[in-house]
Amino acid sequence: MSIVNLSPTQLRQAADLKEKIAGLEKQLAALTGSSEKSAPVVKAANLTRKKGGMSAAGRAKIAAAQKLRWSKIKTSTIKTAAKPVAPKPAKKKFTMSAAAKAKISAAAKARWAKVRAAKPAASKPAAKSAPAAKPVAKKKGTISAEGIARIKAAQKARWAKIKAAKK
Repeated sequence: MSIVNLSPTQLRQAADLKEKIAGLEKQLAALTGSSEKSAPVVKAANLTRKKGGMSAAGRAKIAAAQKLRWSKIKTSTIKTAAKPVAPKPAKKKFTMSAAAKAKISAAAKARWAKVRAAKPAASKPAAKSAPAAKPVAKKKGTISAEGIARIKAAQKARWAKIKAAKK
């Protein structure tokens, strides 16, 4: 039977037997006083692998290629810096004639007049009379005086309850 056809448990048993045999051979050698070395013990298959690394030659090739790339970049920037760069002509600013502005304004006014005329008369506000009293706008995130008073009263009640429980 070949070692390839053995199951993992059978392989483990074979390895254990080899270790026992090696131990017995050492004991025998100690008794007889012989200095012969026994065969090395073969332990179960070592499945750990050495992590790959890069050879010195490989690292040198990569470093040389990188230096070449950088030298190309540096020489191209030096060449472009040496050449005088002509300034781009300023773009002509778009200007509109007064007549064109007046025409656009008149068209906008006509559109708005149409929109206002299309609204029903009921939705139009009545003639402005005395300004209505506007409510004072409250800032967001602020508490009214009544709210502060309620919080104080609730806090006093809580403290009174705690003090009464301690007595």
